[in-house]
Amino acid sequence: MSDHFKLLVPDAISAGNIDVTAPYDGVHIATIETGDASAVELALDRAHTLFIDKQNWLTAEQRIKILEKAADIMQSRFDELAIEAAREGGKPLADSKVEVARAIDGMKNCADVIKSEHGEEIPMGKNAASMNRLAFTTHEPIGVVVAVSAFNHPLNLAVHQIGPAVAAGCPVIIKPAEDTPLSCFRLINILYEAGLPEAWCQGIVTTDHDAATRLVTDNRVAFFSFIGSARVGWMLRSKLASGTRCALEHGGVAPVIVSHDTDMDDTVALLSKAGFYHAGQVCVSVQRVYVDKAIARQLAEKIAEAGRNMKIGDPTLADTDIGPLIRHAETERIDEWVQDAVKKGAELLSGGKKISESCYPATVLFNPTDDAIISTNEIFGPVICIYEYENIDEAITKANSLDVAFQAAVFSKNIDTCMHAFKQLDASAVMVNDHTAFRVDWMPFAGLKHSGHGVGGIPHTFKDMQIEKMMVIRSPSL
Repeated sequence: MSDHFKLLVPDAISAGNIDVTAPYDGVHIATIETGDASAVELALDRAHTLFIDKQNWLTAEQRIKILEKAADIMQSRFDELAIEAAREGGKPLADSKVEVARAIDGMKNCADVIKSEHGEEIPMGKNAASMNRLAFTTHEPIGVVVAVSAFNHPLNLAVHQIGPAVAAGCPVIIKPAEDTPLSCFRLINILYEAGLPEAWCQGIVTTDHDAATRLVTDNRVAFFSFIGSARVGWMLRSKLASGTRCALEHGGVAPVIVSHDTDMDDTVALLSKAGFYHAGQVCVSVQRVYVDKAIARQLAEKIAEAGRNMKIGDPTLADTDIGPLIRHAETERIDEWVQDAVKKGAELLSGGKKISESCYPATVLFNPTDDAIISTNEIFGPVICIYEYENIDEAITKANSLDVAFQAAVFSKNIDTCMHAFKQLDASAVMVNDHTAFRVDWMPFAGLKHSGHGVGGIPHTFKDMQIEKMMVIRSPSL
């Protein structure tokens, strides 16, 4: 019997149900209630009313206890959270377990940032105008937070948006991806169980785009957090009410520069994992790899071999390496892009043909042309393109040629090569002898150019969801 998830807006009436199915085989997992414009209005009104009543704000002590208890509950349900995230999102179980571990650590991080939060003294008494004054800052919640989340990390992304809001003391309303709302709703219910009053965190899957847009663009929203496609993110940003701050996290086409002196086996292992992990459905997944001509074919063939050895199929099985794409239409699109590259001259070294309606194999393309669709767009699938180069600066120029910039990487045993690539690559972070998808959740994580706006990472989001408030004291005794 499948589960049923209630609309997490207190007193709201459901506008109907949607079915949540497993992307791998289409098996029905659950139904979830949806909310229309009236539910959106109720959620916003409750959150705003809660925020403006400062007498009833949650204390730092309360927030710490709630977050720490939520982390403990999540730990006690570790296996359930992992298997259910794998079912609804298609990420293989081994990787879903990593996601749950990160999510638990993220909740603890949210509690820790409260403990380390502090203001600062602003210098006074330095000139005639500032004499007899003392000034310092404190922090307060910014206001109502609205978050729109993505499908690819259904639990951990929710932690990154809900957790800092709770930590900062902001009422938060989250709209998870319709394909993967269940992990998010489980997280919200765990927070309730940990002692968070329901109105402080509400969850809604909207009935239509108009209701979703109304949620995001209302003038009661103080901060908008978005994780998803650039097309939708930038469109929503253009419609925000005056004064609403925001953070947008979109995709990139993470470039990698590989020098002739790289450690071949280590590089192959790292790039194949980061390119094929979660079927390539990661915003900083390895896609474009520029390799010195002396070793390019060897590296490409080894990555192709590694991909062929990966087991593709049911994400809930412990030995599955690559699961399904989130939707069948994505499988079709990826195949079209691969065939386009082959027709335009790319050499297909592995994969390149659908396994099923939901699964695509680990695919390696050698020297796709510059005009191939895959050379200029984020594939968001299990495809790695290897481009050989003779001059590293030409490779870097190509790596920087797109309107997206996120994380990048360079592989070399020569520190000068690494430093040169770090200096020249357009990126918010450059990994040295590591893949582009490396991340720990307290580090800054930022898309540049078309890839996003603002800085992610739990401490940085926590800061964004607060205002710095200054007190200036004038006293003749100072």
